[in-house]
Amino acid sequence: MIAVRTLFVAALIGAVSVTEAFAECEIADARLEEAIRQNPRLRGPANSQSVRDLRSLRDAAFTLRSYGRHEDCERLLANIRELIAGPPMGSLGGNDEEDADKQEAAREPKIRRGASLGSRDKKDAKPLIRIDQLTPGLRTDEMIGAEVRSSDDKIVGEVRNIVFGTKDGRDYAIIASGGFFTTGKDSIVVPIRALKVTQDRSSFFLPIAKEVMKTVPVMPDQDYNWLSDQAWRVHNDAFFEKP
Repeated sequence: MIAVRTLFVAALIGAVSVTEAFAECEIADARLEEAIRQNPRLRGPANSQSVRDLRSLRDAAFTLRSYGRHEDCERLLANIRELIAGPPMGSLGGNDEEDADKQEAAREPKIRRGASLGSRDKKDAKPLIRIDQLTPGLRTDEMIGAEVRSSDDKIVGEVRNIVFGTKDGRDYAIIASGGFFTTGKDSIVVPIRALKVTQDRSSFFLPIAKEVMKTVPVMPDQDYNWLSDQAWRVHNDAFFEKP
């Protein structure tokens, strides 16, 4: 009787293990890139934002999977499939502008310019490093979301986007904060080569003090048309040049 019970328990454990194995979220099976390539609605520059949104959702599925949230991951994959197969994504959602502004505000970083001092005044503070002197080099995921401080160690905001590949070799970090510089139209544009970083890569520093920040122009448009405005970029970049 004991032997039979032992076999039953073993079989039950084995069945549970098999069930859990089959329950793992298989993101590769969703074949998102193939679906995007085969869907005429998603091809072309007019729908590039929809494609970026789909890929962001896929990245979120990877995050859920990495934390063992396989059921949630599968539900998110199902939503991705529905969005691809359904009506144009731009036609979805509500048209309540006030509610849309409220939801968009939830994306804004909460750190504020002029917050408390950091640790640069401590005796054991290590020297800052120029980005082009880092070994190994910086990854974009180390920059996005990182805090940015002024030369006098006051919070300016956080890195929200990065622009590479300009013809004149000037790459940019888009800095936003919940204070004077909020997400989108109130972001500032900082040449990456002007930034320094702490040795633990946790904070970036601008070459200008807090008082000068009020005179820095904000990003003129959210469509990045300013990249083609050489005069605006020269004027903007001058704020971050070393004296």
